[in-house]
Amino acid sequence: MKLLKLVPDNTNLNFMRWRNIALVISIVATIASLAFVAVRGLNLGVDFVGGQMIRATFSSQINVEQLRSDVGGLQLGEASIQESGGPRSYQIRLPKPEGGEAAANRAASQVRAMLAQKYPGSRVDAVETVSGKVSEELARDGALSITLAMLGIAIYIWLRFEWQFGVGALVTLFHDVSMTLGFFSFTQLQVDLNVVAAILTIVGYSLNDTVVIYDRIRENLRKYRKMAIIPLLNLSLNETLSRTMVTSLSILLALGMLLILGPEVIFGLTIAIFLGIFVGTYSSVYISSPILVWLGVKPDSFLRTEDKEAPEVQPA
Repeated sequence: MKLLKLVPDNTNLNFMRWRNIALVISIVATIASLAFVAVRGLNLGVDFVGGQMIRATFSSQINVEQLRSDVGGLQLGEASIQESGGPRSYQIRLPKPEGGEAAANRAASQVRAMLAQKYPGSRVDAVETVSGKVSEELARDGALSITLAMLGIAIYIWLRFEWQFGVGALVTLFHDVSMTLGFFSFTQLQVDLNVVAAILTIVGYSLNDTVVIYDRIRENLRKYRKMAIIPLLNLSLNETLSRTMVTSLSILLALGMLLILGPEVIFGLTIAIFLGIFVGTYSSVYISSPILVWLGVKPDSFLRTEDKEAPEVQPA
């Protein structure tokens, strides 16, 4: 019995044919994502802004404005109410009350009592409280961890390959992170520590995919020294296509099941990784590889003199 092959042997897709179109699409999408983040901002969770966040599920559809009015009547400060993962699940975000933990517990009890009285059948799924000082530290550390991870990866690629590859890896990671943040700004899904963990996961996955492709490109640069750079990149991408597709699709299938059947508490984490894997696979092909052309890499760019004089291996 023959083994199932997702990608046939000896594929010969002309990926680089679409590199300029992909460049335009990527630039427009990146600018749009950054513009969304700058203008609309991110819906930062309690982890980053401090305060109280109460998750509640109702037995039937409710009027959000009425709920906002009912919560406001408790005199607990300006409330932010947002749908969360379903038409009957909502997040009620309140400012951090003065008076420490005791005041926070009283505020949560007031909200519970109001919901039980005015919305029979409702339930409170979770109550989270974070102080302003802790939230500032979490926001700073989260942003720092993402920045250092991207810089560290770029330096590693630079040392492992050449500086052109390091630039390509850094641009690819910046593209992937920008797309993810733009998506969260556009949808206004809550950004919490789970999403930071997801972004770091995306950075790691994108690096892994990029390194596999870069390693094959470097190998082919040594083997086919007289082949033009565009056909060489196409050859390298086709040779790694099976691995790329199998890895990405298997992860996307698992994440898809989590999106459909998984618990609400990890929805942000799951959707961020799902989007990141999809975008990361695209960028590994249409960002990290074409950028070598734009940076002037040629088949003999990294060869020593004696290697240039050696006979060239012919592609099979």
